[in-house]
Amino acid sequence: MEQHRAVVVGAGIGGLTAAVALSRQGWDVTVLERAAGLAPVGAGIALAPNALRALDRIGLGEPVRELAAWQGDGGMRRPDGRWLARTDAQAAAARFGGPLVLLHRATLVDLLTSALPDGAVRTAAPAALTDPGDARRPARLITPDGETEAELLVAADGIRSAARAALFPGHPGPRYSGFTTWRTVIPAPEAPFAPHETWGPARLWGSQPLKDGRVYAYAMAAAPAGARAPHGEKAELLRLFGDWHHPVPAILDAAEETTILRHDVHHLIDPLPAFHVGRTALLGDAAHAMQPTLGQGGNQAIEDAIVLAHHAGGPAGPGGSGGPAVPAALAAYTADRLPRTTALVRKAARTGRLALLSARPAVALRDAAVTAVSRFGPGLVLRGFDGIADWRPPVDDGAPRVS
Repeated sequence: MEQHRAVVVGAGIGGLTAAVALSRQGWDVTVLERAAGLAPVGAGIALAPNALRALDRIGLGEPVRELAAWQGDGGMRRPDGRWLARTDAQAAAARFGGPLVLLHRATLVDLLTSALPDGAVRTAAPAALTDPGDARRPARLITPDGETEAELLVAADGIRSAARAALFPGHPGPRYSGFTTWRTVIPAPEAPFAPHETWGPARLWGSQPLKDGRVYAYAMAAAPAGARAPHGEKAELLRLFGDWHHPVPAILDAAEETTILRHDVHHLIDPLPAFHVGRTALLGDAAHAMQPTLGQGGNQAIEDAIVLAHHAGGPAGPGGSGGPAVPAALAAYTADRLPRTTALVRKAARTGRLALLSARPAVALRDAAVTAVSRFGPGLVLRGFDGIADWRPPVDDGAPRVS
């Protein structure tokens, strides 16, 4: 373990952020990705001020902020187009200390990988945890090249995490939320529109402009687990949303069947007892998969990565966390992250139940409540993100860090 090696399993947003943060603190980092390439499975991602402040710690906050596409009004609508609540980008930025940035996941992946040393990311490299390690021995995993040891192992291997199953075999794992999602990116329609999220009975649609001129669209609907549209996903979206307000029909008209992604939503509604065992830490969806209703899944993975690197410190020198101090650093990581993410998983689930109400009286009552709240101005609407978007990374305790 003389090299003070950190291994990250999974090259998603959280895993790559952790790799960059650890690398900049002096760790020799290797990222192992099962897929043959880094083309991200997904479309857009919304980065809130909390994630942008986390990215500031690795020098990527400002490059992402420059991609902010919309600085005007947006909000929540009904399927007929009536506004239920209006939000103001400037009011949100003033309240939370920065903008909400919509960008394509591929753009963020490119930014993160470009900040890593050449050769740090290995694709087509599945890995299986064999020993989480402890204060006296390294973590171990099996890779295509044989057994690998790591002083610090970060498992960012997603919602179906094999590492989580190995560390906590008695945990029930992810549960189906009751709804499925669709996502796509298309060229912007000719007629302009304000960004919006539209709530209907047991259905939800969002249209968000990107800086490059395209539109990120997403949808949710109640559905049985594993269901698929018999005539294609575009036809299913037209059936569910084709008569909704502009720009929904125009977006659906422009969408290609091959660009529409559909995924059932599972979440870890049962919290884990910890986010680490020995020298192995879980991160992102592997630790706390949540419904997308707060737009915080990727944001929380970024937070995880920065907090983990903060506690891990530099691997050598006074105050560093090399050697037997790694398990203690990961215990501090769990203490920081488990309460916050557990609360957000539960809040996202509550928001999901509210968004996908189906009974007409309940939908009417929900819409009336949202409208009433919005009459007091954007500040009251934005209050729902207090404690989420205003989060800040932990303050450096003054211990030396390897840069």
